[in-house]
Amino acid sequence: MMERTQSHSMEARLDAMKELAKLSADVTFATEFINMEGITVLTRLVESGTKLLEMLAFTLTAFLELMDHGIVSWDMVSITFIKQIAGYVSQPLVDVSILQRSLAILESMVLNSQTLYQKIVLDLHKHGYGQPDLCLQQAALSSFSYCSLLPPSLILQHVIRGNRPIKTEMAHQLYVLQVLTFNLLEERMMTKMDPNDQAQRDIIFELRRIAFDAESDGNTVPGGGTEKRKAMYTKDYKMLGFTNHINPAMDFTQTPPGMLALDNMLYLAKFHQDTYIRIVLENSSREDKHECPFGRSAIELTKMLCEILQVGELPNEGRNDYHPMFFTHDRAFEELFAICIQLLNKTWKEMRATAEDFNKVMQVVREQITRALPSKPNSLDQFKSKLRSLSYSEILRLRQSERMSQDDFQSPPIVELREKIQPEILELIKQQRLNRLCEGSSFRKIGNRRRQERFWYCRLALNHKVLHYGDLEDNAQGEVTFESLQEKIPVADIKAIVTGKDCPHMKEKSALKQNKEVLELAFSILYDPDETLNFIAPNKYEYCIWIDGLSALLGKDMSSELTKSDLDTLLSMEMKLRLLDLENIQIPEAPPPIPKEPSSYDFVYHYG
Repeated sequence: MMERTQSHSMEARLDAMKELAKLSADVTFATEFINMEGITVLTRLVESGTKLLEMLAFTLTAFLELMDHGIVSWDMVSITFIKQIAGYVSQPLVDVSILQRSLAILESMVLNSQTLYQKIVLDLHKHGYGQPDLCLQQAALSSFSYCSLLPPSLILQHVIRGNRPIKTEMAHQLYVLQVLTFNLLEERMMTKMDPNDQAQRDIIFELRRIAFDAESDGNTVPGGGTEKRKAMYTKDYKMLGFTNHINPAMDFTQTPPGMLALDNMLYLAKFHQDTYIRIVLENSSREDKHECPFGRSAIELTKMLCEILQVGELPNEGRNDYHPMFFTHDRAFEELFAICIQLLNKTWKEMRATAEDFNKVMQVVREQITRALPSKPNSLDQFKSKLRSLSYSEILRLRQSERMSQDDFQSPPIVELREKIQPEILELIKQQRLNRLCEGSSFRKIGNRRRQERFWYCRLALNHKVLHYGDLEDNAQGEVTFESLQEKIPVADIKAIVTGKDCPHMKEKSALKQNKEVLELAFSILYDPDETLNFIAPNKYEYCIWIDGLSALLGKDMSSELTKSDLDTLLSMEMKLRLLDLENIQIPEAPPPIPKEPSSYDFVYHYG
């Protein structure tokens, strides 16, 4: 076989490579072939840059099979060989079989040799992602996703923000890469802090120093001994919001989040120092029991983010929901924490929370984050803006809206109940409108050119049969009585109500007609014999009240915007009150069936 692989006849060599690709899977054959320097022969064939694609494919297959036995180290592979393999990956029209074998070889090199890591990554960066072929990008990404080799910025630039749309398979590979990148945090997440480890304790000292001694070295207490320094540290740790003020290291012994929480806090303190100091000092200086404990919040937030991002869980084969923003930063998790700790502090203030409300605040923060993530922001800044729009009041509004649109509220029994209640609510609104008409309103006189405006008054009789109206005196005070209103119109004589441009006074007064605001507040009563009473309401609310009231008097539907709003509000409140006792109880779609009649009624018991 060794002689045939080096034959001068290309046909004989091709047949030898086909056979070698099969035989190399056998460990006994592989051992003997490798002992005869067979690997060196194959690498030289590849390095020579053979143009016969079929022979190259079998050569790479045989090489990969031989190396997979683990008989020789991957470190023996030459730089020339690596560059040749990386070159095959970079070719835009390379044969698929050669591409797959080349990627598999590069992958094995990375997994089995730390010394080849940098060289291979460099070649991939230089070639694999510089070309536009999306299929090749996908193959390279798929082969290296779980190695976490590729810098996020490279993937962002050439894949996520590339010129071509991302297909389902590519989206899945990006999701896998995202999951496995976050899984690198699992070790720190499951590592408890050792209270006796000085290096770990120094991190807590550094957090205290940055917060309270940023301008000094933080190692000395003027004129104080050990006890005084200890007392001061205890006070500072309490201000930092740790649960254990004496030994805050104990706060990091729970896993998850373990040491990952401390890593996040240190990252915030070093890379977002102004934010860190502001949050700590803002809460430590409060004395109204509304301070947000930074230490406890940071630990719980880290744990929450690990749960939301499913740190430590294997990728799901059917999912492809990657988030572009996580590829915009090399420390995406820490940056996410920095954004969310500010959100937590803001939400705490909006809720005016105390220590007893800690879990409630965390629930709201979780909801804010999980509502913002599905929008797939392209950057961390966009994510921050999305969170800013999801304030505590907005979350309450969304909860209310969703509660009303739940399936239960659309089920036949609920719809039937709503339809049953609606006439009662409309009658209530009708009575309110008529009561307001009985109280009456003042209206500005039309065509008045005097400096001082003149007004007239109109109100409905208590028996709802007559409209009384008349001019108001300039110095009129108190309630306007029916006796002071000289004119009246029997409700029975009213033929119709017209509004806007259909009103006679809008047609006559061209100046008023051009005034859109006045046009929207104008209405007229048409009554026998061919008379009109013209109104211009002082505002939209009074306009709706009078249109509804007059429509109700004439037996017509009340159709104003105010009626729709009042109906929705009152109906919603009434539905909630009636369903209060049924919370968390599944309402059946249909009523239970009526049982069959018994065969006899002999079970009736007669008291004797």
